[in-house]
Amino acid sequence: MVKQLKTLYRYFCQIEEAAVKVFLCAIVFFVFSSALGRTFKHPINWAVDLSLLLFAWLVFLGADMALRNTDLVNVDLFVKKIPPTLRKKINIALNSIIFLFLASLVWFGVPLALESSKRLFQTLGISYSWATVSVPIGAVLMMISTGIKLYNAFKTSVAEKR
Repeated sequence: MVKQLKTLYRYFCQIEEAAVKVFLCAIVFFVFSSALGRTFKHPINWAVDLSLLLFAWLVFLGADMALRNTDLVNVDLFVKKIPPTLRKKINIALNSIIFLFLASLVWFGVPLALESSKRLFQTLGISYSWATVSVPIGAVLMMISTGIKLYNAFKTSVAEKR
């Protein structure tokens, strides 16, 4: 069962990475096309709104990728001077704080997405909540990534104590 979940998660991560790449390329294309259209007196008004929608998703999906694939902020000069056991404890504490912060994004993001359902994108005619729902969904995805990091940190700490 665990092996199947790992395989499923790996496929999800590949899909997420592909979506981020597509969103970034689409944003560049739409913004460039919109600017070009305005230059030639044929504006593409919906391109800006679509770019905004894609950007909201790009930010949170990209943040999940960054959180999963790197250690993010890390000052190597100080980290190397800390003993390994203390370094692991600090790592667990920081990841726990990140997890709690992400939980607060979910807690406040869901009402935000519900509240913005009445607001519409000016040119797309769809609810603005399609953009704001990226906050709680992205936070849940980052909570999963952080939870995996915490699990691995606890697992290595327990293995070293044996």
